[in-house]
Amino acid sequence: MRMSGISTIAVMSSVSRHISIDINADPRVVYDFAADPANLPKWALGLAGSEVTRYGDHWSTQSPMGAVAFTFAPDNEYGVLDHEVTLPSGETTYNPMRVIRNQQGSEVIFSLRRGPGMSEADFERDAEAVTEDLATLKSVLET
Repeated sequence: MRMSGISTIAVMSSVSRHISIDINADPRVVYDFAADPANLPKWALGLAGSEVTRYGDHWSTQSPMGAVAFTFAPDNEYGVLDHEVTLPSGETTYNPMRVIRNQQGSEVIFSLRRGPGMSEADFERDAEAVTEDLATLKSVLET
């Protein structure tokens, strides 16, 4: 299993860390599963509670942070899973995410961004949570 979280780059006075994992499954299978917000409680425990509710184009759930709302990029053939999450504070974060083909099947890449005023410790905790969620996604799709 290849996982990385090493790449950290400065982007317009913010920091991004690209966290990825290889999944031994067809990219379309990975994309279709991950793009369905109803599946989030099965793998994205850092975001979704046990129930996800749809309101038009928006979804909501109880997360470890409290009530959150989110929207995903429209269905597409490019593996784009970008999503915006509105936190209990009202702040909205944009989360770039992709599923791409690789030799073994798929690679899922999540670009974690360090928000203004976020401590290094909080950024590291977020990176650990994303890494755990991607490992769970891999486990779910490979069994």
